[in-house]
Amino acid sequence: MTVLDTRALNRATLARQLLLDRADMSPFDAVAHLCGMQAQEPQEPFTGLWSRLRAFDPATLSSLLTGRRVVRTHLMRRTVHLLTAEDVLAWRSRHDAMLRQRLLATYRAELDGVDLDELAAAGRALMADGRPRTMAELGRAFVERWPGAGHRPLGEILVSTLIPMVQLPPRGVWRTKAAVSNLPVADWLGREVDPPAPDGGDPVGQAMVRRYLAAYGPAAVADIRGWSGVAGLPAAVSAMRDELVTFRDERGRQLVDLPGAPLPDPDTPAPVRFLPAFDNAILGYHDRTRIIDDEHRNLSVAGERVVLVDGRVSATWTVDGGTVTVAPLRRLSRADRTAVTEEGQRLAAFLSDGESDRAAVS
Repeated sequence: MTVLDTRALNRATLARQLLLDRADMSPFDAVAHLCGMQAQEPQEPFTGLWSRLRAFDPATLSSLLTGRRVVRTHLMRRTVHLLTAEDVLAWRSRHDAMLRQRLLATYRAELDGVDLDELAAAGRALMADGRPRTMAELGRAFVERWPGAGHRPLGEILVSTLIPMVQLPPRGVWRTKAAVSNLPVADWLGREVDPPAPDGGDPVGQAMVRRYLAAYGPAAVADIRGWSGVAGLPAAVSAMRDELVTFRDERGRQLVDLPGAPLPDPDTPAPVRFLPAFDNAILGYHDRTRIIDDEHRNLSVAGERVVLVDGRVSATWTVDGGTVTVAPLRRLSRADRTAVTEEGQRLAAFLSDGESDRAAVS
């Protein structure tokens, strides 16, 4: 079985994540290709797409949000993602068990004695008037009925788990600050989410695996689950084994992939790329060593924005007053510092609408 070393996996990841070459792709198609973008920080997807697409216009992504073609919702790993409307409708039911399990792991004591089906029905009845509500409003509406739970657990489980919800614009619109206001997916998109597949097959799980491998592969089953948080995907992989190719990594893990998917030469030059907070190019794996050293693994979890140099996380970056400041995590060569500065200047101009191109490597 062919062994792919860390550098080969790195170049495959960069190519699939549109980070090796900026793509001539629409923002909608990019969000779909990436299987959604982590978006708990609402402005971060704009930087993520700027780093991946040629001639990216942030107004286009804003229009996709207001036009209901992409939505913000809790899905993979119970975190807020920006996804196409079609993917939310198709994938939401497949995530239901994971969403409930993760929320109960956080609030098991507070929600003890709360009939979740009854709470969901009450929440749907309240939302039937079509008025968007905040998580706090939803929680306070039912705290008298379940006083032992507290309003935050009640509101959070309604918004992120029991009722498929979207976070409405202007939340997530370019350069707009707005509180989170929620509405059921069915009300916003005019259609209920797809029901779970009947027993005896997992077509949604298999479709998710194919889409994941196209954007993240080659990958181990543990990586697929690390991205989605969803249980049961090993069975989906097993059911489609005949249509997949297999490799091993240097640690001996078996990796699966789509036949003919890009596997660039490991010596392919990788340009400097600035990634936003919580980018799935890092978080979309259980084993993240293909792109980030273990000693820096917690940077992405902590929400640090990072810089890729030669395809690996090599610095963090911040922006203040139109100036992008880079803090290296290792010694950078003179050529690397020049490349980082030049890309940082382009990012500063994008973030400030051309009014600044200041970047500093400290």
